[in-house]
Amino acid sequence: MPGENLTRDEARERAKLLAVEGYEVALDLRSAVGEHTGSGPRTYRSTTTIRFRCAEPGAATFADLLAPSVTSVRLNGRELDPAAVFDGSRIALEGLATENELVVDAQCAYSRTGEGLHRFVDPEDGEVYLYTQYEPADARRVFANFEQPDLKAPFTFSVTAPEGWTVLSNGAVDRVEPSGDDDAATTSHFVTTQPISTYITAVVAGPYHYESDLYRRTLPDGSALEVPLGALCRKGLAKHFDADDIFTVTKQGLDFFHDHFDYPYPFGKYDQAFVPEYNLGAMENPGCVTFREEFIFRGKVTQASYEGRANVILHEMAHMWFGDLVTMEWWDDLWLKESFADFMGAFSLVGATRFTDGWITFANRRKAWAYRADQLPSTHPITADIRDLEDAKLNFDGITYAKGASVLKQLVSYVGQDAFLEGARRYFKRHAYGNTRLSDLLSVLGETSGRDMATWSRAWLETAGVNTLTPQATYDAEGHITELAVVQEAAETHPTLRPHRVAVGLYRKEAPAGERPGALVRYARAEVDVEGPRTVIPELTGASRPDLILVNDDDLTYCKIRFDEGSLDTLREHLGELTDPLARALSWSALWNLTRDALLPARDYLELVRRFAGAESDIGVLQMVQAWALSALHHYSAPEAREEAAARLAEGALSELRLAEPGSGHQLAWARFFAQVAVADTELRLLRGLLDGTARIDGLDVDQELRWTFLAALASSGQADEALIGAELARDDTASGKRHQVRCLAARPSAAVKAEAWDAVVESDRLSNALVEATISGFDQPGQRDLLAPYAPRYFEVIERVWQERSIEIGMAIVRGLFPAAQGDAPTLEAADAWLDGHPDAAPALRRLVLEARDDLARALRGQECDARAAG
Repeated sequence: MPGENLTRDEARERAKLLAVEGYEVALDLRSAVGEHTGSGPRTYRSTTTIRFRCAEPGAATFADLLAPSVTSVRLNGRELDPAAVFDGSRIALEGLATENELVVDAQCAYSRTGEGLHRFVDPEDGEVYLYTQYEPADARRVFANFEQPDLKAPFTFSVTAPEGWTVLSNGAVDRVEPSGDDDAATTSHFVTTQPISTYITAVVAGPYHYESDLYRRTLPDGSALEVPLGALCRKGLAKHFDADDIFTVTKQGLDFFHDHFDYPYPFGKYDQAFVPEYNLGAMENPGCVTFREEFIFRGKVTQASYEGRANVILHEMAHMWFGDLVTMEWWDDLWLKESFADFMGAFSLVGATRFTDGWITFANRRKAWAYRADQLPSTHPITADIRDLEDAKLNFDGITYAKGASVLKQLVSYVGQDAFLEGARRYFKRHAYGNTRLSDLLSVLGETSGRDMATWSRAWLETAGVNTLTPQATYDAEGHITELAVVQEAAETHPTLRPHRVAVGLYRKEAPAGERPGALVRYARAEVDVEGPRTVIPELTGASRPDLILVNDDDLTYCKIRFDEGSLDTLREHLGELTDPLARALSWSALWNLTRDALLPARDYLELVRRFAGAESDIGVLQMVQAWALSALHHYSAPEAREEAAARLAEGALSELRLAEPGSGHQLAWARFFAQVAVADTELRLLRGLLDGTARIDGLDVDQELRWTFLAALASSGQADEALIGAELARDDTASGKRHQVRCLAARPSAAVKAEAWDAVVESDRLSNALVEATISGFDQPGQRDLLAPYAPRYFEVIERVWQERSIEIGMAIVRGLFPAAQGDAPTLEAADAWLDGHPDAAPALRRLVLEARDDLARALRGQECDARAAG
């Protein structure tokens, strides 16, 4: 990476010295269009005026800027020599006064990596689209600033752009006027923002398709609140844009948060921009939220996709309060915004929208992300130790988001919902437009709940690792429970045993009124506090013997759950008969954790999928179970058993596809899954027939997105050549089609293809971030181990150079995506260990990525051994 890191210590010293009064940022984006004739990167003019106070007159500090060149630097009226004060990432500032004005005129570079100001040319019509993405510290790629979250300030933006473009920023447009020297351009001047951090400022510019609406609400004091709403996307996606549904969810969310937060939305208007080649799911820029455009669905998707989009909309909206209004002081407390937004996304989804089963998705999908992250060697407390910006970049992980949200869900049970929300209300009012630490939030929660928040924080926020809860029951001769206990365990590396508020449910096979014969239903439940290594539950003593004991029923706490032997036997035979969808989701999740922990053979998990996934009613759970099945097949199955396992899985998938209700989301999910596991000639011929119209499955609409799914499977199997893939691109000559084409081309089983893909990603920087991602996805095919084998040693030879030369976003994509996991063998594990042992001084963030991939491989090898033992 370039020399652009910022340490926590440097940020703290600068925060003690400076107070920023305001920014004026002028960007001239006319250079985004037309031919680029220069030899260097395509650039634009960025002029920034910063007014700030200094607590120690005469002191020195620095401003942040990542730019190819600086034209001029003026500090308090003095012209400074750019060559002397600018080193490519920092501008040295000496001899500060009490009141200061810094003016920087720079040439900043358009990005092709999704960092800073990203420039995208639509292959469909040649139109240019721009947008910014900064978190954690890429605003300095666009304008000079003090790039740390606790130096908040008001921002006043002006943007010159080609006439006719839509130009947006955080504030509303104040006025638009001719640029003065160019009749084909206009300058948009924006209203000054409230004090916000640099990383959540935003600019979106281009010939975007824009739709508008208006949110109205009467506030408790009788005044009226009106929030102008906007939603925009590329012109090429306008025909697919369901802005009405986006506005519906947006209004529902604003109502919900106004009802619960007692603090009106503080940032004026609310635009939501769906932008191309976006690295993230979305970003909470106040007044100008950005999303990846894949949330605009070009073809048929399941309800899980609409639910997922709604959750992200609400997650980003929650940030308007948690993160934007009140911001963490430094990235150590990133959880103060991300954990809360993740929790509030699910909380409001269930409370305000049509997606009332959102907690099922949370239990099954989001927490799976957290469980994986919390068992990696890089796990960390929710309140993390973030030494610098590279640490911060990697901490946008399953711990900070999903574990943090899970812990907050537990906290709501611990202090009560009313006390939790009252604490949030006081937090907003007390710290509006300011910065906070962990102690600030704990203080208000302690006030409202009367609970000892320091003890809770030490157990849940300041320690790492996930606990395991297992039921332990004894019975009398008549089959009644004489004692039921919950045993709590922790890994040796993270031995903390935590207090858990859990529900324990007892289930048995019966046929109550309204249930199908043989249904597995709950007949008893106790909600208790589990503490220490063993907790007895007297409330369930005397209950008749259950077929299934489900610890953490209703998913109140964050833990891995295990089963006693009888319960596991019940699930092996009757998982599909468990009537409660949340209980089923929790059981699927627990069974997958058993597989990952090498306690359940992969063949057993795949057999459960084959037998019971077809009965899963929740489409989100089904799609998650299918994803786990792919991982079990390719990584956890014994190598010698994979061919047979794949055949059985494909046979089962095709059967479920034919049985699914025509036109349903389940049919679509099984069609996609079948394409991912199809290996036999007859199965591949069916995919080819579905593509060319010679085969048909009743109700299955093979739209353009599904066509690419089928074609990807054919390409990786050697059944689709460059001509066939090119013909499909001609049919879908769009930005999305181009990504699919690149992925399919790289997936073909050819040594020459793999060499070309490797060189395009590793040895060249000509590809945009989206095409890097697509190429890596195609390159790394689990069924092409021999073809990929030569790249295992090359990976370890190049990653340090890649990390030094490429932006952090691209570096992360390459280091994660090209790790030779497809080899799945001990020599690859040994090679990873050798690299780690031989590179102790490599960048800590790079070592972390390799260590995580190495741990996934070691876990997979343990799973393979478990599966091999089960074969006898």
